[in-house]
Amino acid sequence: MRKLMDDFPYSLDKHDVEVVSKKSLFSRFFTVSLVSFKHKLFAGGWSETVEREIFERGDAVVVLPYDPKLDKIVMVEQIRVGCMENAAHPWAFELVGGMIEQGQSIESVALRETEEETGLIASDLIPMQSYLSSCGGTSERIFLYVAKVDSTQCGDICGLDYEHEDIKVHQFDCEQVFHWLENGKIDAAAVVIALQWFKLNKQTVLDKWAQTC
Repeated sequence: MRKLMDDFPYSLDKHDVEVVSKKSLFSRFFTVSLVSFKHKLFAGGWSETVEREIFERGDAVVVLPYDPKLDKIVMVEQIRVGCMENAAHPWAFELVGGMIEQGQSIESVALRETEEETGLIASDLIPMQSYLSSCGGTSERIFLYVAKVDSTQCGDICGLDYEHEDIKVHQFDCEQVFHWLENGKIDAAAVVIALQWFKLNKQTVLDKWAQTC
């Protein structure tokens, strides 16, 4: 019997796409490329050559640090250029996050970024899910984890000077964070998705950690 995940009903597959060319348009901290491709059509035959710009920044990991003893979620506050352009406030309340460089494991980045951004040592990591940030224009995939931490050991102001990070660390009651989520106070995509997953699966996470104590 095939696994349920294998039964996802795609009509076409990766063999039904032909990449004609890929040209770099811009490369600095991020990269923008022009991709030309053809693809099979649902009604039959092939499309004409399609051109699309794609924003490439690699993959990233986002970590939800949670203290099961005190029922607290650790969040970080920092200024964000995207918020400066299109939000009510220039500073955002987020979870721990970092880019995954070539040759690095996702888990090692999750542990490192948790320590760098909060001062905390995660004693366990549980993968939540991964998702594409915006597949119509970027290849970035975000990997979400929940980390078991002792929130009493949090730093106050963290981050790396050479990366121009100025991070204020906060600990909030879990129900308070869920209340902000439900009322639209939290609007960063990775944070919303991670918190929604955790809200649905919190007891499963607690049960798993209880078995390993």
